[in-house]
Order: sequence, then C-alpha cells, then structure tokens
Amino acid sequence: MNTEGDDSPDGAEVSMSNRDAVDGADTAGAFAGRDGDRSVDAEAGAIAVVCGLPGVGKTTVARRVAAHVDGEVLRTDVIRKELFGDPEYTDAETEAVYAELIDRARERAAAGDAVVLDATFADARFRADAREAGERAAGSFDLVEVECDETVVERRIERRDGISDADFDVYLHFRDAFDRIEADHVTVDNSGDEAETFAQVDAAFGGPPGRD
Repeated sequence: MNTEGDDSPDGAEVSMSNRDAVDGADTAGAFAGRDGDRSVDAEAGAIAVVCGLPGVGKTTVARRVAAHVDGEVLRTDVIRKELFGDPEYTDAETEAVYAELIDRARERAAAGDAVVLDATFADARFRADAREAGERAAGSFDLVEVECDETVVERRIERRDGISDADFDVYLHFRDAFDRIEADHVTVDNSGDEAETFAQVDAAFGGPPGRD
C-alpha cells in the first residue's frame, strides 16, 4: 500500500456541538455533476473531496482521483503548515485551514480547474461547505470516503515518515468523533494493495484514468 504523505491530525477539527450536523441538504449523489440532473456549466471546474480517518490512505486515493479529473490535490496538512509554521491544532487553526482549503478550491473551480481536497473532513460542517462550493462554483462535486482495516492503519502509522503529524492516538480520537456521512458518496477500502485500491477508484470513475 502506498501511504506517502497521508493525513494531518487536524486535532481540533471536530466541534462536538456539531456531531449531529449533516453533510448538506443536497444528497443527490456523490457524482451529481456527471450523473445528476442539475444543470452544470461545461466550462466550470470540478471539486472532489477525499475524506476519512488519519492513516487510512487518503492521499493515495486522492492522487488517483486527481488523475481521473486531471486536477490538483489540495491537502489540509500542507495548508496548515503554510499558515502556521508551528501548528498547535486549535479550533481556530482548524477553522482557518478549512476556510483556506475551500476558498482555494472555489477559486480554482470557478476558473475552470479541477481540485481534489485531501483532508480528514471529520466535521460535517466542513463537508457541507465543500459541497456548497462545488455546487456553486464547479461543474461537478464528488465525495469519496476512504476506509481501512484498523490493524493496517496502526502498522502504517508506525512506519510512515511524512508531513503528517498524526499518530495512532489521533486516529482513535477521530474514529470516535467522526460525523457520520449522510450524503450519498463512494467508499474506497484501502486495506489491500495499491492495485486493489486503484481498481475501486477506477470503477467509481468509469474506468482507468485517460480513457475519456
């Protein structure tokens, strides 16, 4: 499994008062821009969200999704360290990081580009904000949740060395605090090898990248 650079801890991401929030009123489907019946601007860009617990392999999946949509991957762990040289993972930091992430996605989508947002997105409020940006500024919005067997996650976190600061305790925190995804979405199980993971992404996006 490719685990390079996966996931920031986003330790203050979940506000417990928002545990009952939903992902947004429009649950027409993860791929509303391609398969839904709403009118889209052919010249608009695309926004995809790849979310899940720390250590599950979101970055691996995000890069494969980016190959499908010919897009740029934007990661909260990178943005956090751009904004805060020595991050403390406070509520205020996390709010600022997700606001910046979604602002960048909105700007790129409005310019006709595709972006893939690689972040935990444990708080449903942030997923709803990304969905709204996708529906208003982009021609499509995709939501992909990455899952992985917990023993694989623990082993992966122990051996990885990248930009992420997340350890297994952070994983356990988010496992208990992650807001349930109410909207329709695609689930990718990254417990197996990379080929198995890529096959799931490819099936969701209509075949291997470059076929369209």
